[in-house]
Amino acid sequence: MVDAKGRNMKCLTFFLMLPESVKSRSSKSSKKSSPSSSSKLPPVCYEIITLKTKKKKKMSGEIFPTKKPVPATTVQQYQQQNLNNNNTIQNCNWQGLYSTIRERNAVMFNNELMADIHFLVGPSRGVQRLPGHRYVLAVGSSVFHAMFYGELAENKDEIRIPDVEPAAFLAMLKYIYCDEIDLSADTVLATLYAAKKYIVPHLARACVNFLETSLSAKNACVLLSQSCLFEEPDLTQRCWEVIDAQAELALKSEGFCDIDVTTLESILRRETLNAKEIVVFEAALNWAEAECQRQELTVSIDNKRKVLGKAVFLIRVPTMGLDDFANSAAQSGVLTLNETNDIFLWYTAAKKPELQFACKPRKGLTPQRCHRFQSCAYRSNQWRYRGRCDSIQFAVDKRVFIAGFGLYGSSCGSAEYSAKIELKRQGVLLGQNLSKYFSDGSSNTFPVWFEYPVQIEPDTFYTASVVLDGNELSYFGQEGMTEVQCGKVTFQFQCSSDSTNGTGVQGGQIPELIFYA
Repeated sequence: MVDAKGRNMKCLTFFLMLPESVKSRSSKSSKKSSPSSSSKLPPVCYEIITLKTKKKKKMSGEIFPTKKPVPATTVQQYQQQNLNNNNTIQNCNWQGLYSTIRERNAVMFNNELMADIHFLVGPSRGVQRLPGHRYVLAVGSSVFHAMFYGELAENKDEIRIPDVEPAAFLAMLKYIYCDEIDLSADTVLATLYAAKKYIVPHLARACVNFLETSLSAKNACVLLSQSCLFEEPDLTQRCWEVIDAQAELALKSEGFCDIDVTTLESILRRETLNAKEIVVFEAALNWAEAECQRQELTVSIDNKRKVLGKAVFLIRVPTMGLDDFANSAAQSGVLTLNETNDIFLWYTAAKKPELQFACKPRKGLTPQRCHRFQSCAYRSNQWRYRGRCDSIQFAVDKRVFIAGFGLYGSSCGSAEYSAKIELKRQGVLLGQNLSKYFSDGSSNTFPVWFEYPVQIEPDTFYTASVVLDGNELSYFGQEGMTEVQCGKVTFQFQCSSDSTNGTGVQGGQIPELIFYA
């Protein structure tokens, strides 16, 4: 563009924006040119036009790369300063250290530089003052946008947030500023709360995924309570799957004592709870003791019954074994004398009294069986057991819970076997049990159970092993399959290096995996 005096203003402006190295080359080329060439395009403009004729658009960092890349330690130092809120930027040209807007934006995370808002985060005893930048926060959250730029926006310099933990608030800010998700088992629930409160859906989804992958019997009850609070139905369903299948482990966990009374009632009411009723009763007493402490009540029998309230009648006391009731529940003191007498009569009398307690046993879960052989056989010289291991590896495409194995028995009449079963993942022992089973001489399979079902994650190979001691000869499977479909679960099998007795994919022992899904 040429102005009234014949000056090319656009090129001049571009020239002033060029790095010194380009300017110097342009100046040298101008000196070499003859004065008579003033009517032609100045050399500096020639270089500018050359840059503009690139077909592919590039970012400034690609067009003018820095000669010396920033050391990783320098970037890490800035990030550490931000995490510690000790973020004094010493380099006056810090913008030049980073080639992308994402990296430059990340420098502002937890940084006092240009901060136009501050948050007082956490309860009164542990408040942290954290800096923020309205524009960045509004771009990352519709709630922040409404707070700072909405019709009812208030022009405050500080905002008090007492219901969010500082670590969780920082994790949310790190996602908004840096596009990074930094979660840990200690902060993920608090971070999910913050993400839900400020409507940051992608961070909330990442929190839920983290919780699902770390879900176990130890934390399933607590996560069930939280998933209902956060209205996450998928996580709620996963929690129920774990609680149903590993009910006794879940009820004995410390996390069970931390749940609220509503979640307690929903668990006690559960029809598919796979646990003995005496375990349910003892878990309820443990919860009552913890609840007394939360309410600052004296831990006494009367107060335990008080905090349990109507939930005590959700325990199916009459379905316990008589020995369990007489030796535990009847002597706990939580039941009244009339309730205890009526339950004893319900066990023994022909005319049973009416009870407030549910008298129908829970249905529990129905175990499923994955059978991997198409036929079985026996021979005069097979299958022998001399303390050697039969083993097979398997994987599933959905989370299941292995409750035990189905094993072959004697081919020479009835016999008793001693079986040591194990389940490993990458050499780590997940479950084992030593038990006996009786074989009637048929080609049927006979179940051997783990003490507690073992949780199996998808797309990972596990090793199932058994060492048998008993009759020298037994049936064995043949025509094995590498893939078996059981309902909605697909099992894959491969040979195991732990197998020293001949069992493999095509034939041998461990014909069945017994599981819950």
